[in-house]
Amino acid sequence: MKRKRKIPLVVISDVHLGTYGCQAKELLHYLKSINPKTLVLNGDIIDMWSFSKRYFPVAHMEVLRYIIKMSNTGTRVVYITGNHDEALRKYSDFILGNLELVDKLILDLDGKKAWIFHGDVFDSSTKGYAKILAKLGGKGYDLLILINSLINWILVSLGREKRSFSKTIKNSVKKAVSFISNFETTAAEIAIEKKYRYVVCGHIHMPQKKIVKTKLGKVMYLNSGDWIENLTALEYKNEKWKIFYYKKSDFSLLEPKEEVEYNDIVAKILS
Repeated sequence: MKRKRKIPLVVISDVHLGTYGCQAKELLHYLKSINPKTLVLNGDIIDMWSFSKRYFPVAHMEVLRYIIKMSNTGTRVVYITGNHDEALRKYSDFILGNLELVDKLILDLDGKKAWIFHGDVFDSSTKGYAKILAKLGGKGYDLLILINSLINWILVSLGREKRSFSKTIKNSVKKAVSFISNFETTAAEIAIEKKYRYVVCGHIHMPQKKIVKTKLGKVMYLNSGDWIENLTALEYKNEKWKIFYYKKSDFSLLEPKEEVEYNDIVAKILS
């Protein structure tokens, strides 16, 4: 068994535990491969918008259990609330041992300030009546993920690679591309005004690492992506950030036999 990688800081977001699209087994493999000093859960870890007693698999619960185990064995775990787990915001600033619940976080990384928050504060679709539409859109997204799962089951059976049609659709829609660009620019501009060196977000499911410059200065904008389509995390070590991309081949020895059969996928779509 490989030794765990020691990393000062790891940031993950948009896991959406409790939804069909969540890649909980893959996330658990990743968490078991690292030994972070600090683990930041940057929002939408548990999807309370879609939470149902009918669907919360063992693998999803195992992720929560392992995160708690990490906190009990020395890792500082900071849970930052997002829009899908906003119900937790009434408990913000709660601390229990190495586990903290906050709305935002500021860290000193080798003398440079990092501003970390989920990012839904920039999204008007999570407010008011638009929030209802956003939830309905989330249901449609879940259905698309399920259909994508069926197609990928067929592709794998034919010996072909999986594809993410939902990601392709999102990347091809001009309004979505424009929203992502505006989101990144807004976050960066505010961070520059506040004199932060790094701004770290989640929310838009788009892993990113880039320098943004304005007349007032520059900042490194980072986004941790998600564990539905991109399967990414941010890692900070030796004064450098990198985006970690989960590759099944790197964890092949940990992969159990595929449990999701064709009939199971169809049953989920029709339920």
